[in-house]
Amino acid sequence: MYFRTNFKFSYSMDKIISGIQQVGIGIPNVVDAWKWYRSFFSMDIAAFDDEGRAELMLPYTGGQPHERRAVLALNMKGGGGFEIWQYKSRTPEKAKFDVLFGDLGICILKIKTENISETFQYFKSQNLKVSDSIYKDPNGNEHFFVTDPYGNLFQMVNNKNWFISNKARTGGVDGVTIGVSNMEKSIEFYKSILGYDKVLYDTQGKFEEFSGIAGGQDTFRRVLLTHSQPRQGAFSKLFGNSTIELIQVTDRIPKKIFKDRFWGDLGFIHLCFDVAGMDAFRQDCKAKGHPFTVDSSSPTGTNGKSFDMGEAAGDFAYIEDPDGTLIELVEAHKIPLVKKLGWSLNLKNRDQSKALPNWMVKMLSFKRIKD
Repeated sequence: MYFRTNFKFSYSMDKIISGIQQVGIGIPNVVDAWKWYRSFFSMDIAAFDDEGRAELMLPYTGGQPHERRAVLALNMKGGGGFEIWQYKSRTPEKAKFDVLFGDLGICILKIKTENISETFQYFKSQNLKVSDSIYKDPNGNEHFFVTDPYGNLFQMVNNKNWFISNKARTGGVDGVTIGVSNMEKSIEFYKSILGYDKVLYDTQGKFEEFSGIAGGQDTFRRVLLTHSQPRQGAFSKLFGNSTIELIQVTDRIPKKIFKDRFWGDLGFIHLCFDVAGMDAFRQDCKAKGHPFTVDSSSPTGTNGKSFDMGEAAGDFAYIEDPDGTLIELVEAHKIPLVKKLGWSLNLKNRDQSKALPNWMVKMLSFKRIKD
């Protein structure tokens, strides 16, 4: 059974971004990691849970397909999700050097929280590895850091915009912090391709809030970006607004976090956007010097058919930012809702610019995992 929101049988040819769908996290064990993320970040909605072979990611997996398990976990309070990713055919590797703050790639994943002080005290009471105190960013917004059991760094940020109000201490992904080597090139990339056209701050110096992070004692230029236009598309209300903070270290030469490693190895592996108008993205990215490096609907992929992701289906592609950080674009065609009843959400034949009704998005709650 499919839910159709209207019967307009055509795609929009415009680029549409619903928001940050998820950040990929390479971990050694899906079961243990997901339980931890459910406990402390309320990532308890299983949008999909799929085991299979990553056959199209050969440019980033040594030219060989590998078995994997991937879970797309969401938080119904609002914000992006996690794609919790585990190799099944090889042992995932950590970096061969000590990664320092400002190295090239995704350094920090930002998480929304409604009450920063309460969340800070709760995490401390649970003996989590948190920063010494609550800090303020250059705009005076409060935040603190917490590290998961695998060494991944999360930044808890105050947020008052939610899809639904519930008792969860945190929402989903607010954004990411990305290490870059050339600030101007990176600003242009995230502005022109992904719509982050508004600068919230642009400052340089040493920052006390980073002092407890390895490499955080150096001098940085930091630029916080957001989008001036509200996001559109099916899940735009759930994903909400987002930010990207670009960090450029100025007194050492940064290394690539994933140097000599595979996509899917340990750490933050990609930043994924929920989009529509994949053809428009394909043309635009190529014209701006960032062509698709992986394209599921290419002749070597599905040749125009929806890519099967277990219970879900859609198209996906990858591009690289100026430093090689992987950006995933996903155009969802089918989302499973209630497996026992065969209910799925068909997104392919609707006005791609319109948000789904709230009641329909809330049906994802049927996929909650309870501990």
